[in-house]
Amino acid sequence: MLPFLLLLFIGVPLLELYVIIQVGQAIGALWTIALLVLSSLIGTALLRSQGRAVWRRFRTALAGGRPPARETIDGALVIAGGALMLAPGFVTDAFGALLLLPPSRALARRAIVRNARSRLLGGFGGFAASAASRARTRQDYDVDATAREIDPPILPR
Repeated sequence: MLPFLLLLFIGVPLLELYVIIQVGQAIGALWTIALLVLSSLIGTALLRSQGRAVWRRFRTALAGGRPPARETIDGALVIAGGALMLAPGFVTDAFGALLLLPPSRALARRAIVRNARSRLLGGFGGFAASAASRARTRQDYDVDATAREIDPPILPR
């Protein structure tokens, strides 16, 4: 986990600086700044439109009486994509745009669900297999019995 965090908090900003400097040398500083501002504006518009669409689907799912699992994951991905688009940089803008566009967001959602399932279920059925084995061991101790109700005794007044 530590290497991932180092890459995230040190590697990504360094990569962003490198890309911004390269773009600035290729097209000039003012055009680079204009592109960064434009990408933030596009990100804001995408965040607003996709956020509304996800919110609408969330409310429809609730009104239909079904759990809004897909809509919740989509909402989190839209928020993450919007944050990436608002952060200055071309690399984060590219990843943010991928999370804001519905087709690529669906791929990210599938990957998240697959990863969550594997973590919850473990290697070879993990949690489900251990629950089944616990149920089998409990069956060894089951006792067949009958019960009958007995009226409470009547006490003198």
